[in-house]
Amino acid sequence: MTIPNMISVFRLLAVPLIVWLITIQQYSLAFWLFLLAGLSDGIDGFIAKQFNQATELGAYLDPIADKVMLVTVFLTLGIQGLLPLWLVILVISRDLLIVGAVILSWVLHQPIAMKPLMVSKANTVAQILLVCLVMAAMAFELELGLAILLTVFLTATLTLLSTFAYLLDWFVHMARFEKKS
Repeated sequence: MTIPNMISVFRLLAVPLIVWLITIQQYSLAFWLFLLAGLSDGIDGFIAKQFNQATELGAYLDPIADKVMLVTVFLTLGIQGLLPLWLVILVISRDLLIVGAVILSWVLHQPIAMKPLMVSKANTVAQILLVCLVMAAMAFELELGLAILLTVFLTATLTLLSTFAYLLDWFVHMARFEKKS
């Protein structure tokens, strides 16, 4: 197994610990572990590209690790009342919609190649930043209300934009399939 894939597995294994730390209000430890996991997302991609360690497994494992981590932590923070529920629902709905579209494409024997869009990468960064701000505010008793509010709206905007971008790609892909049938 390559180093980038091991880093992605680390992110997956960190999720239950981060969730547990949040639920027992150990925000400082949760913050540092989440920050490390968030940074590891960029590190594994860098290593994969720079050292020619990109694999098919990694192409699936990395986004799965990202989504499991972000969706689970968003849901936990929402349940704890630390993130607005409307944003949690928006973020999770986007991911379910994209996964559903991909599965439907496979079922129809028209698989779509998932390529991360720039708006989606920006969305992931905004989500990670938002979680870090919320947990930092809780862990270190910081007044970050305005920064959190602005990041909530940035995250919501990028979530909506990336949803529409992926759906547009999917509709174009499926329209080509319908013309061939």
